[in-house]
Formats: sequence, structure tokens, C-alpha cells
Amino acid sequence: MSLFVTTGTTIKCPFGSAESKFIATNNPFFMIEGMPVGSIKDGAAPINIPPFGMCSNLANPAVATATAAALGVLTPMPCAPQTKAWTPEQLNVFTGGAPCITQGCTCLCAYGGTISVVDPAQKSVTA
Repeated sequence: MSLFVTTGTTIKCPFGSAESKFIATNNPFFMIEGMPVGSIKDGAAPINIPPFGMCSNLANPAVATATAAALGVLTPMPCAPQTKAWTPEQLNVFTGGAPCITQGCTCLCAYGGTISVVDPAQKSVTA
């Protein structure tokens, strides 16, 4: 069974220079280990998905412009995620009327990055 993504889960983008911490806001009443569980509705940047440091993807207009100005030398710019939606891994657990996010879920950025879970904040499963 996959662990749930809760507030404090470490997430990353392959084009970002730093990891970030997920923030669940859709349903603050469904908690695991004292932290709210995220749902696929928690995909807004920067509210749920904070920036990942510096972006190095040329699909990001700011990176493309800065790189062109530097005569083709890749010039990373501050990350400003343009998230689309979480892709749910399991559809059998819901919070706030939406499927919960688990560690295998991903979220797409309009600039081409696939945001993934590095370290779920949930550390244990009890039956």
C-alpha cells in the first residue's frame, strides 16, 4: 500500500534546483500522523506546490528569454510552477470529495516538469 501525501511531504521537479514541501488545503479534517492529507484538488501553485528554487527548462518562457539574452548559455530563472493536475494512483480513498494523493502520484507543470514525491511525510501504516 502506498503512503499518503500529507502536508510536509517532500516533492521535486526535475527542472528545479531545490526540493519543496507540499501543503494540503482541500480538507483539513482528514489527518494522518497529525497532518492534513492531500487530494487531487490540492494542485495549485504556489498555495499547495511551492516553487522549486531555480528552473532550468527552456519551455519556461523566463528561462528561454534569459538564455537567449546570454547568447544560448542556459540561464536558470526563479521557478514559478504552472501546475495542471495530480494524476491519482489509487481512486478508492477520498478526502473532501476528491481522490487522495499517494506517493506514486505525479503532478504536471505546463513548462514540462513532472512533479513527484521524494519523501512522504506519512512514515508508517497501521492496520
